[in-house]
Amino acid sequence: MISKKANQRIVRAARGPECTARSWQTEAPLRMLMNNLDPEVAENPEELIVYGGRGRAARNWEAFDRIVGTLREMSDEETLLIQSGKPVGVLKTHADAPRVMIANSNLVGKWATTEVFDELERQGLIMFGQMTAGSWTFIGSQGIVGGTFETFVEAGRQHFGGDLSGKWLLTGGLGGMGGAQPLAGVMAGCSVLAVEMRASRIARRIESGYLERQAETLGDALEMIRQAKARGEAVSVGIVGNAAEVYEQILEGDMLPDLVTDQTAAHDPLHGYIPAGWTLAEWEKQRENDPTGTIKAAKATMARQVRAMLAFRDRGIPVFDYGNNIRQMALESGIENAFDFPGFIQQYIRPQFCRGRTQFRWVALSGEVEDIRVTSAELKNVVKDQAFTRWIDMAESRIKFQGLPSRSYWMGLQDRVAAGLALNRMVAEGKVAAPIVVTRDHISSGSVASPNRESEGMLDGSDAIADWPMLNALSACASGATWMSLHHGGGVGIGYSQHAGFACVADGSEAAARRIARVLGNDSSVAIFRHADAGYEQAAKTARDECIWRPYESATFPRA
Repeated sequence: MISKKANQRIVRAARGPECTARSWQTEAPLRMLMNNLDPEVAENPEELIVYGGRGRAARNWEAFDRIVGTLREMSDEETLLIQSGKPVGVLKTHADAPRVMIANSNLVGKWATTEVFDELERQGLIMFGQMTAGSWTFIGSQGIVGGTFETFVEAGRQHFGGDLSGKWLLTGGLGGMGGAQPLAGVMAGCSVLAVEMRASRIARRIESGYLERQAETLGDALEMIRQAKARGEAVSVGIVGNAAEVYEQILEGDMLPDLVTDQTAAHDPLHGYIPAGWTLAEWEKQRENDPTGTIKAAKATMARQVRAMLAFRDRGIPVFDYGNNIRQMALESGIENAFDFPGFIQQYIRPQFCRGRTQFRWVALSGEVEDIRVTSAELKNVVKDQAFTRWIDMAESRIKFQGLPSRSYWMGLQDRVAAGLALNRMVAEGKVAAPIVVTRDHISSGSVASPNRESEGMLDGSDAIADWPMLNALSACASGATWMSLHHGGGVGIGYSQHAGFACVADGSEAAARRIARVLGNDSSVAIFRHADAGYEQAAKTARDECIWRPYESATFPRA
């Protein structure tokens, strides 16, 4: 069934050095909004859905058109307000204020439930923004490849002495986020078997280069992995099927995986997870006719999948939740020990957060691949992290662009600031064809409160405190981000997360350089402060070494 939101138009961001708006400060969010809906990028652009089941870029097509028209007319002393994907007004501000301020999916605590959200969405009053969908900074599956790679590499360090060769990982989901897993796994050195219900998604990942092969049967898939192991290679294989059912079948066989996770859109049991035994057509029909029954059936299947994951764990296989809230859904369906296996942040990524590392992504507004090539080459001379060059070389040979050309890498505070300033300098010197957008995913150490993911198992028990993403958003605004966003529910669903994002435009000006340095430095500092405050000694050391930091006992406040 086609949603009433559907529209058959094709949206692509403008390319080239000429603005369609009055300046690059408004042209940049305009192009990034349109890039989110590029058919190369979005899962379902006709319905404004970018990724994650129903993560939209705008509430409806009328709102989209009004946003576009407003951005084209705004000055650099005005700020557009977006309330859950709908433009609601323009404020008189100043040149260093954000050009756009976005709030998506936010509900008062007692009412922050899926049921309340769904009813408000039906009334056309709210929109689910996921993380980067509603903040206009999604760059396709590439955006999560880096974090997934970091996760898999760290799992290899912890469980296999740093060597994933000859190992294979079992996972589910090849959507906008899960689609990064096969490529990230092969880049980390292991084979990957990904289970996906939609054959179209498998085909799309093969076309984009994120997935190498498709198998017709589970036996064929396992044989492909056996053969790759015998050759000393890693291979990624997709198979059409229900993850719960396939996981159970593998448990009964004689070829068990070395690592197990899942990245289906389990956070959204109505739109993101297909019950076992259902066809796609039946699922689409039942979503409309019986949403309550569909949710119940989806959660029951998630319970089966988590039960299988627990069985893998009982056999000594490392198992982890990749941040889709499937453990919570299983818990609600009666699996009392669903949280016996850890989330990926708590197990593998938090040490990176404590060192101040988070994502740095840059997007060529020109649309020219050459702009990414020359900026990547320059950043090899700027970024001190020795792994950066290796990552860029792998990315250039393996990661295809979706929409506007872009790259991303995890960096610490000093490298992020240096890289941002270097990009701005290259724009000023005419080494690229047009300005560059600098941004990140919302997944960060100081910009997300998510007790089942980013803030799970905090040392001081502060998992559910949402002050930090709000402070992060306020600091981005105060520092001069070109646009910033504050969302609820991304990644794990309504009621389970609060998170913030930002984007800055490197247009080559001195003003942009000042804004970039402030935004990137302060964004990382809030993340470091968050973990230092929670008692992580590595974070406190990072704060002392890289920030102007004074501990609480000194009766002064830490300063970035």
